[in-house]
Amino acid sequence: MTFIQVPPALGNQFDEDRVLRSYLARVLPDEVRRDVSPALSELGALAGGELYTLQLADRLNVPVLTPWDPWGNRIDHIEVTAVWKRAAVLAAEYGLVAVPYERKHGPLSRIDQFARVYLFNPSTDVYSCPLAMTDGAARTLTLHNHPEVSARALPHLLSRDPAHMWTSGQWMTERTGGSDVGLTETVARQDPDGTWRLHGTKWFSSATTSEMALTLARPEGNPPGGRGLALFYVETHDAAGHLQRIAVHRLKDKLGTRKVPTAELGLEGTPAVALAGLSGGIRAISPMLNITRTWNAVCAASFMRRGVALARDYARRRRAFGAALADKPLHLDTLAGLQAESEAGFHLTFRAVELLGREEGAEATEEERTLLRLLTPLVKLTTARQAAQVTSEVIECFGGAGYVEDTGLPTLLRDAQVLPIWEGTTNVLALDALRAMGDTSAVRALHGEVAALAAEVRDPALVTVARAALTAVEHALHTARAHMADAPSEAEGLARLEGDARRIGLTLGRSLALALLARHADWSLVHEGDARARSAAMRFARNGVDLLGATLDLADARRLAMDEG
Repeated sequence: MTFIQVPPALGNQFDEDRVLRSYLARVLPDEVRRDVSPALSELGALAGGELYTLQLADRLNVPVLTPWDPWGNRIDHIEVTAVWKRAAVLAAEYGLVAVPYERKHGPLSRIDQFARVYLFNPSTDVYSCPLAMTDGAARTLTLHNHPEVSARALPHLLSRDPAHMWTSGQWMTERTGGSDVGLTETVARQDPDGTWRLHGTKWFSSATTSEMALTLARPEGNPPGGRGLALFYVETHDAAGHLQRIAVHRLKDKLGTRKVPTAELGLEGTPAVALAGLSGGIRAISPMLNITRTWNAVCAASFMRRGVALARDYARRRRAFGAALADKPLHLDTLAGLQAESEAGFHLTFRAVELLGREEGAEATEEERTLLRLLTPLVKLTTARQAAQVTSEVIECFGGAGYVEDTGLPTLLRDAQVLPIWEGTTNVLALDALRAMGDTSAVRALHGEVAALAAEVRDPALVTVARAALTAVEHALHTARAHMADAPSEAEGLARLEGDARRIGLTLGRSLALALLARHADWSLVHEGDARARSAAMRFARNGVDLLGATLDLADARRLAMDEG
């Protein structure tokens, strides 16, 4: 009989997710958990059933740009894929943006929302991208509360009616570079009637089909650099459905996120509204970035979960060398390491989600608000690196089948690879974290968080790993202080600190992840009689959390990096 490999399958992604269900049992009151569980179970069934099937069937389709209609009119119409069309309907109906603003469960509403996103994301070809920016726009408009713009846009952004809901873009990246937005070249000029019009090019626009966007531009006459930028609101189409002096030059041909219609846009006098004055645009748009970075982390956790779920199912089906992969010690060891990374990333992510909900509900303490400012870049950079590494290992778990496009598996790796880049690269986020650590109260808050988590643990094995997390945090903080204290000059100290920023950031992120996982594992032992989270914590500790090695030698680093003699 000819041997044919059996592909992996998915069941209900909520019902089968021990980590998510256990976490919700710990953090949500019973009445809240009972209220949110039906929607989560429905999304879990869609994610493992209809949406996953549609995703595989729609694998070869990509967005299509039609610049001209048959009669020569410039239309720049973008047709999105079947998965995106279905995802748009479900996102509205399940309130993937609306839930935290409806605040049915107060600060816990963010947990409800992001649990939905966590289930929805892996089966919807990164439709989370426009949703993240829509959430960020809603948060920004809520905080700035421009009366006319908020009254017009917020009901659309927060609608549960698919026919009424809008999504939003975030137009920041230009040809001059992504992270250094102070180099923005787009100019805002004011007409005699007071209308602002934008002129320039946006080099990456990932929500090009959205009905609105928030963007940065420099009002004519403003000084160069970030201080001269202002935040503007743009509606992309007029009442007749035509683009408002926006040209879509082309769609980007990318490594991954191929279903996301990322475009190069020309703003050719695009009408806009100044949202928060005529300067300070970077500060004004920062609430949007904090939200989108949280979405990035949730999507990283969800991609890890999806990869491990597929690899685990395949290990039960695939037989080699006389036994199932699930019975092979080395394969089991590999999967255990991936599961540990996935669980740690999940708990790290949802700690930031908890703090975000508390801050928005005005229930966070000053220490929690300070901690959130530091955690947002740390969580994003840590989970993004994890997702890229875990999904790469997942592909290897399938052997050659993982490298074959029509299995759908390579897409998982390609799409996860954008996460360390979007919303700030690992290095940019590490430097953001260092700036947050310039506030000594943030350092105290982080150290206090890990120390408090370690103090909650009672199981002897978990006590050991929780103490290891605290030791690693203290090592990272000591290293940061030593760079400044021991250097011959402030400039040299800052250079050494910047050179070690990635290792410091990842050590802090992974150490907090370990402490959170240990705390949850201890709870699960007591309340669920389940030792699996303890196994994950112990394995994650062995995977390594302290990434700081020998003293940094900048001269040696330059010789090696630039191949200089």
